[in-house]
Amino acid sequence: MARDYSGSPKHHHLESRRKRLTWILGVSGLCILSYVLGAWQNTKAPTGPSEVPNRIDCGVGSSTAVSGDTKSSLSSAPVLDFQSHHTVDINQTDGIRKLLPCDMSLSEYTPCQHPQRGRKFDRDMLKYRERHCPTKEELLLCLIPAPPKYKTPFKWPQSRDYAWYDNIPHRELSIEKAVQNWIQMEGDRFRFPGGGTMFPRGADAYIDDINELIPLTKGSIRTAIDTGCGVASWGAYLLKRNILTMSFAPRDTHEAQVQFALERGVPAIIGIMASQRLPYPARAFDMAHCSRCLIPWHQYDGMYLIEVDRVLRPGGYWILSGPPIHWKKYWRGWERTQEDLKGEQDAIENVAKQLCWKKVVEKNDLSIWQKPINHVECVKSRKIYKTPHICKSENPDAGWYRNMETCITPLPDVGSPEEVAGGELEKWPERAFAIPPRISSGSIPGVNAEKFQDDNQVWKERLTHYKRIIPLQQGRYRNIMDMNANLGGFAAALSKYPVWVMNVVPANSDQDTLGVIYERGFIGTYQDWCEAFSTYPRTYDLIHAGGIFSIYQDRCDITYILLEMDRILRPEGTVIFRDTVEILVKIQSIAKEMRWKSQIMDHESGPFNPEKILVAVKSYWTGEAPQEQH
Repeated sequence: MARDYSGSPKHHHLESRRKRLTWILGVSGLCILSYVLGAWQNTKAPTGPSEVPNRIDCGVGSSTAVSGDTKSSLSSAPVLDFQSHHTVDINQTDGIRKLLPCDMSLSEYTPCQHPQRGRKFDRDMLKYRERHCPTKEELLLCLIPAPPKYKTPFKWPQSRDYAWYDNIPHRELSIEKAVQNWIQMEGDRFRFPGGGTMFPRGADAYIDDINELIPLTKGSIRTAIDTGCGVASWGAYLLKRNILTMSFAPRDTHEAQVQFALERGVPAIIGIMASQRLPYPARAFDMAHCSRCLIPWHQYDGMYLIEVDRVLRPGGYWILSGPPIHWKKYWRGWERTQEDLKGEQDAIENVAKQLCWKKVVEKNDLSIWQKPINHVECVKSRKIYKTPHICKSENPDAGWYRNMETCITPLPDVGSPEEVAGGELEKWPERAFAIPPRISSGSIPGVNAEKFQDDNQVWKERLTHYKRIIPLQQGRYRNIMDMNANLGGFAAALSKYPVWVMNVVPANSDQDTLGVIYERGFIGTYQDWCEAFSTYPRTYDLIHAGGIFSIYQDRCDITYILLEMDRILRPEGTVIFRDTVEILVKIQSIAKEMRWKSQIMDHESGPFNPEKILVAVKSYWTGEAPQEQH
């Protein structure tokens, strides 16, 4: 008979396991708690104004010094070092040790609109002034220098009227356009009186004249395009009427006109109406404008007016001043015959009729036409006007290296003659956050109203975070670029700030969302980031690059993308990158060779998000003045 024991061995074994388990859980809990506390301390965002990026020393060899008594958040935050733990193969130039300055002769280098390269191309239809980018062998592996006496540009709104001569050392326009009041020299600076070829009383008075003919201030007109913009005074003075203008002009004999516009803090881009479509989607602009822009509207079967029709919204306006309008008064000054000018105007009127436009008014120096709100009547009129016919092409939004066509871009179908094709837009400012018609109609795959609202919330949170790490509220930034704009959420979140955003949609992205951005009342363009952007050096204050290198890492050398960003960024400008750690580490190593100061930070949601943020500041340095020969 077995003996009974008061303490069973099984009972002791269970008790021992329970104590061991409790000990393990306790230790694990302490480890997790200490890790979370450590991560929180390491990613604490700077809160005071003394912790934001300020000014970087101009010494060539310095990448860490900060000028003045202010320390940057980039130096006050702890360094997040991922260098030895994350490696990935990314397409980049091998063996970069130090990127040196380019020659001073390249200070205003525009790679895809380089005059010397352009001369090799066909002069017919001014094709030689279109984009002609360098081959892989012609790409420059150096940093574009600023002029020797470069200064920080005037802050907005003072910049609308003034720019430093040392930043754009070109007196030509102040002499050539002196009578027309484009630009004047005043000591060490340029002054922009707001004049133009056809508005000698100034752009403000000229815009008031237009406002008497069509409603500019009621919110229905928000986006505009100015073809052959000069120094963009028309767009500059429309801003106070809450109209955002995409001003463009070629790089031609009127040296640096687009550069002057951007130096003023006014949206502008290098561009020309030649043989290729403008890099904008269909139905983008509420208003188009030409003031003596010298575009031959009546030639090439009306192709240029047909292209304006493509990018105009249903019900949009086209404004023309200068030759041939009011030719009976001006024909002697224009040094043309009355017959010639009358023939040109008759030809323009005829093309407009064939496009189904209605002439709203012709008064003094202005003529205004309006595009129909749909194509119900226009389709019927093809029985009368055999040309131009309605296009059969499947993608009216295609605007990147696509030849213009001499056919009318079809508008979306409607249910009645009173319906606005493609959907009616809200008035500004409600338009910025209203559901865009392209989304509500299901035209953008994978994006619905709910995802649109979610995107707006994401950008609201991001902007709150950005305000802690860069000086958004101090007027330091005016010209902003979003390299991968998606739905335009960054621009919308910034809409109450005195800034404007160039929203860029990669031309080879899976989703074409640029039309959505225009429907929200913002502007932008298509772009392939394996090529240079159509702008002058030093024209943007802040660049946002969200996920752009994940898109392009297998397509082209990321070193050249970063060099392009350096070219268009002003000295002491800021870049915000968002990407994976692996890619950001590679970017940071190249940025160091470009004399940028940078810091990797955690995502705004915390350290467990795999996406990280890299904030970089371009240092201040300039090229050297040419040595005088003795």
